[in-house]
Amino acid sequence: MRKVTLLFILTMIAGLVFGQDSTQSNKSKRISKKEARREKVNTLIRQAEEGQLVYSRQSIFGIQLRTNGYGGFYEFGKMKTPRKTTIFRLDINETKSQKEEKLPNGGFFFGNPFIYGKINHFYPVTLGIGQQYVLGEKGNKNGVSVSALYMGGLALGLLRPYYLEVRDPISGNDITIKYSTTDSALFLGPSIVGGGGFGKGWSEIKVRPGAFVKTALRFDYGRFNEVVSGLEAGVSLEMYAQKIPIMLMQKDKQLFFQGYISVDFGRRR
Repeated sequence: MRKVTLLFILTMIAGLVFGQDSTQSNKSKRISKKEARREKVNTLIRQAEEGQLVYSRQSIFGIQLRTNGYGGFYEFGKMKTPRKTTIFRLDINETKSQKEEKLPNGGFFFGNPFIYGKINHFYPVTLGIGQQYVLGEKGNKNGVSVSALYMGGLALGLLRPYYLEVRDPISGNDITIKYSTTDSALFLGPSIVGGGGFGKGWSEIKVRPGAFVKTALRFDYGRFNEVVSGLEAGVSLEMYAQKIPIMLMQKDKQLFFQGYISVDFGRRR
């Protein structure tokens, strides 16, 4: 009986000692994790104060004004080194001819205006891959970092027919037409009433494949690393397999070279 009692007491003591050691071990692990997190936060704060951009991923949206149109983009980036980030980017724009001139509806300043001689809306959609290379750090959290961007990839030119509302001389009714050799007299004649409206032609889009290259400078003045706030200025060249008809009585082009400036905003993590 004494042996059993002694064995029970020894087992209880061993359990208490093991439990205490386990508790102390778990407590030490929790303290180590807290210290590691605290050190990481302190490092990020120190790097931010020193003007270094430190992140793993970034998502950026932009609104851009081009020398021949306007549009927007979305960019996703993965940081490879403190200076290099691999970027994937989708741009959607509308390109206009320099000869476009918007005229009022029917000679009056109301209703749908129209562009005389325009036969197609042209929407370049580009999907590319490239790099962002940091040329200069901010210096401090209130500074401006400067990065160079360069990329290339696939370009898809979307052509949407341009519609006009015209007066049919035979029936006397207003009809909506797009350009064709049959209706060229009405499309270019004095019977134009106004534009056909934004909703026309979307089911008739034609695709012209091509490629593009682009380079730019990005100026990031965001105060904190996790927020992207900046301006971007650059140039791009788009090349299509076929000529792009936008205006009548104007030379159709396959190459489009343009400059642009954009306002960028997004997040890093």
